[in-house]
Amino acid sequence: MYRNDTVIPWFAILFAVALFWMSYLNGQHIAELAGHTPEELSVGQIGLMAFGAVLFIYGFMGLLSNWLEGEELRPIRHFPEPSTAPMVAGIILVLFLTAMGGFYVRLLIYSAQTGYNPTHLQGGLFAAMALVIALLLATYKKFYEREEAVTEDEHSEVPW
Repeated sequence: MYRNDTVIPWFAILFAVALFWMSYLNGQHIAELAGHTPEELSVGQIGLMAFGAVLFIYGFMGLLSNWLEGEELRPIRHFPEPSTAPMVAGIILVLFLTAMGGFYVRLLIYSAQTGYNPTHLQGGLFAAMALVIALLLATYKKFYEREEAVTEDEHSEVPW
C-alpha cells in the first residue's frame, strides 16, 4: 500500500473500543455470578484491556500520520504558512498543561499530607499531560516545521 490510508487505523480504534467494552461486560458478568462486584480484575479483563490499548495506540498513530503527512506522499518541499490559529492553540495548550502540572503537584502534596494516595487520579492526570504534550508536538510539526519528502527509485543501489 503506497497511500497513507485511514481504513486500518479506524478499524484498530473500533476494535480497541470493542475490546474495552467486552472487558467491561466480562466484569459485569463476573459480578452477577459472584453476587457482588469483585475488587480485582480478572486475567481475561487485563489481557483484553492491554490488547485494546495497544490497538488504540496503533490506530491513533495511523490517524496522526495521515493528518501530519497527508493522504499521499509526494516528493515536494513544504514550507509552512504563518498563521495565528496554531499559535493560539499552542498557547492555550501550554496554559492547560501548566494548570494540569500545578494540579498534579497539589495532588502529590495532598497524598503526602493525608496518607490517601489516589493513584487512579494521578495516573489519569499524568496520561492527560502526556497527551497534551503530544498534541503540542504534533501542532508544531504540522504548522511550523519545514518538510521535504525524498523518494528513491525502485532500483536503487541496494545490492539485493
